[in-house]
Amino acid sequence: MTIADKNANQVEAVTGVPFTLNGQELVANEGELLIDACDRNDVHIPRFCYHNRMKPVGMCRMCLVEVDTGRGPSLQPSCMLPVTPEMKVETETQVTKDAQDGVLELLLANHPLDCPVCDKGGECPLQDNAYAYGPGESRFVEEKRHFEKPIPISDLVNLDRERCILCDRCTRFASDVAGDSLIHFIDRGSQTQVNTFPDHPFASYFSGNTVQICPVGALTAEPYRFKARPWDLEATESTSTVDSSGARIVLQSSQDKMIRILGLDSDAVNWSWLSDKDRFIYEANNSEDRITQPLSKQGQDSHTKVRLTAAVAQTVEALRNSRSDRIGVIGGARAPLEGQYAWAKLFKAIVGTDNVAAQLGDCLPAPLLLSLPKTTIDTAFAPGSTVVLLGSDLKEDVPTLFLRLRHAVMEDGVKLIELTSRKTSLSELATVSIQLPAGTVGQFTTALLSGTASPLKSVSNKVFKKAAALVRGEAPVSVVLNRPNIAESPRYVADAVGAFRQHLPAAKFLPAVRRGNTIGAVEMGLAPGYLPGGVRLQSNFASAWPSIPEKAGVDTQGILQAAAAGKLETLVLLGADPLDDFPDKALAKKAFENVATVIAVDCFFNESVKQSDIILPVAMLGEVQGSFLNLEGRLSPLLAKVTAPDNAQADWIWAAEIASGLGVNIGFETLEELRSEISATVPAFADIDWSKLHSADDGPVLSSDRTWNLEFSEVASLPADPGYGLRLLVDHKLWDQGTMVANSSSLAGLAEDFYVRISPEDIRNFGLTKSDTVVIEVGSLSAEVAFVADARVPVGTLWAPVHLAGFDIRSFISLDTPVSFVRIMSLESTDG
Repeated sequence: MTIADKNANQVEAVTGVPFTLNGQELVANEGELLIDACDRNDVHIPRFCYHNRMKPVGMCRMCLVEVDTGRGPSLQPSCMLPVTPEMKVETETQVTKDAQDGVLELLLANHPLDCPVCDKGGECPLQDNAYAYGPGESRFVEEKRHFEKPIPISDLVNLDRERCILCDRCTRFASDVAGDSLIHFIDRGSQTQVNTFPDHPFASYFSGNTVQICPVGALTAEPYRFKARPWDLEATESTSTVDSSGARIVLQSSQDKMIRILGLDSDAVNWSWLSDKDRFIYEANNSEDRITQPLSKQGQDSHTKVRLTAAVAQTVEALRNSRSDRIGVIGGARAPLEGQYAWAKLFKAIVGTDNVAAQLGDCLPAPLLLSLPKTTIDTAFAPGSTVVLLGSDLKEDVPTLFLRLRHAVMEDGVKLIELTSRKTSLSELATVSIQLPAGTVGQFTTALLSGTASPLKSVSNKVFKKAAALVRGEAPVSVVLNRPNIAESPRYVADAVGAFRQHLPAAKFLPAVRRGNTIGAVEMGLAPGYLPGGVRLQSNFASAWPSIPEKAGVDTQGILQAAAAGKLETLVLLGADPLDDFPDKALAKKAFENVATVIAVDCFFNESVKQSDIILPVAMLGEVQGSFLNLEGRLSPLLAKVTAPDNAQADWIWAAEIASGLGVNIGFETLEELRSEISATVPAFADIDWSKLHSADDGPVLSSDRTWNLEFSEVASLPADPGYGLRLLVDHKLWDQGTMVANSSSLAGLAEDFYVRISPEDIRNFGLTKSDTVVIEVGSLSAEVAFVADARVPVGTLWAPVHLAGFDIRSFISLDTPVSFVRIMSLESTDG
């Protein structure tokens, strides 16, 4: 809940607090702040420091109003004052106006008059309040204070200290909301300023939020600097597709070009907060390296431009010349829901293959996602509830969900139990934080829920019993679930989910998957063995589908294994890059070497697209109408704000073109017809009024409760350590060399170089020196890599993030073993 909501009792049967506002008798909620009560009754009180998503501090005094609580009227800061019975409030008296005039005059005493060159000009609360409430002139003739301007406090944010009015918004957000106390007040008196400490930049994943909430132009975003004026921008609301949270955003454009993304205050999802990846990823839309024309190559020749009709004809020919069971389709998680349905119908109902998988082997398995009883963010993080984080660091994978969970733990009394592979950004706030070695999460969770003893010596009985008491207590339990380690089999996390379903069936889940519209993809049938709506393959599925594959296909691993064995003739990539993303690098490489034809539907050249024979350019976020299904099952809109360049088209249009080339009418010619078919085919969408989707506040949550159909006879066993000594932990960092980040100019340089991390105790145990390079080894493979001591890593584990420059740790992952072990040695010992 927001700070304002927390102060206002919104539970049930609120009695209300009577008060008088400008002579009108009104009722406030119990505990409601005066400034919120006035806003709710359409009386605006000017403010600078107050923000309804943060604790009030009363710094700026701009919200002073006359308040009489029975002892006579006096000026009070309305952002700090809860409404009390019979309170009398006047916001328009001369006393109030004089106070507001005085505050503004003091704030402007040192504020530069540089509105014409300030990025905030035209949308600046200080500018607006000065016109509406200020005296109109200043009595100050003294020299204003001066600082160097602007100074970069990070790669994305610039600070102009002369403009700062010391409202404390940025510092409060950094410390209280994000937990990144990297920007502070320094110095005293008239020289007080906001700044960072030397050699400690504002390297927060959420730094862009401080720019958006800054009431003046003190903080500006480098990617937007001097790009446009607010009155030149056109805006529309949409949804971020960076991860599965579905953060609501505002897309802004000028001259048919994406210029800026702002956070939209969605009470159910992101509260206006965005990660910097959500906020600045639009730069990829404008990248000079973007693929905007269909491309084709013959043999070893380079790609050449071809006409759209020629590209479709070549695609059709490749599909016709391949047996349906020798066609594989990987990807689709980046596409809108409508495009996902169209691709599923094309390949399953028309082409006749069920070898269709949206996921790349680094996420939760599709059968697991389709079986989970979901909950909403608000319900999961309700005051007094218990949350189990079963997976990896949310700050790296789903940052906006991390902010919501952090707030729930700090402000709403939510008890957090961490069952993760390493310490995370929430470990210090967790009631119980347990780090589990690779391969043990299923075994440990089963013991925790069944009441048996801890199976791990590394977890004390005291900690184990505390966690067991919490998770088996009376408070409702929700599980935030994602893949803890892509170097171990997903069977282990599936075992943990199975333990919850068996021993705590009332538990609900939030599948915090990392890759965009993954929930929508599996719901629309981009998963082997399933049709739209999570329906198992069946011949009488829907009249709109002319045929259904008789035999269930294989997932991404199976598709690549078939390709590697020469049993796959055509591979279709829907915005997927298996060569860079699939955990088993050797398998992906061998697959591409042995498949006859690769067709890519993408917007950039990545390692897999470079190997493609046919490339179809696709429209991106802000260029196509559609919808998004987030981790709650919440449906939200994707709206077009700019025109897709050249021949880039929406996914569903490409699917319809290919179907037409195959001589089949796919069944829809417009987006409206496509949506009508989804509603008629998928029961969960039957009652959706698509015309109102764009005007809905937060979007409807679709019911997806299904019968649990995954059965495990026993918990998966853990293979023995072959004598290497360390279990390999591989996960993601927010900033990496992924396709979208690499093609966003302001984000591309934020990824750190690769180095492995091990615990200080293991450094001593293995006799490593302080040299910054070690040798890691698995079988006949070895590599010299940089390393660093990291107390977040449990003893006996080597942590290596994926997709960083310097070394590809996927070379050490093999799907033949459910847990990867690795040996580490110093350079000196290898030389010896």
